[in-house]
Amino acid sequence: MADCEIISACLFFNDKMKDQPGQAELFKRRYCKGGEKDNCARYMVRNALGKEKVPTDLFPNQVEKAKALIAQK
Repeated sequence: MADCEIISACLFFNDKMKDQPGQAELFKRRYCKGGEKDNCARYMVRNALGKEKVPTDLFPNQVEKAKALIAQK
């Protein structure tokens, strides 16, 4: 399983989660390093709408919110 190609540029982990390294690592293991990037809400929105449309407060596990954003396009 390859790591998500945008992990190093993901603002969520490099800004929003910097004060919560334990929780960030859990998300990273599941979505970024665990081969489930296609199930990451942030990845879904980025691929469908572009990186500028990814809300800064969107958590990787908020798939329903991501689907709603994508449906609005």
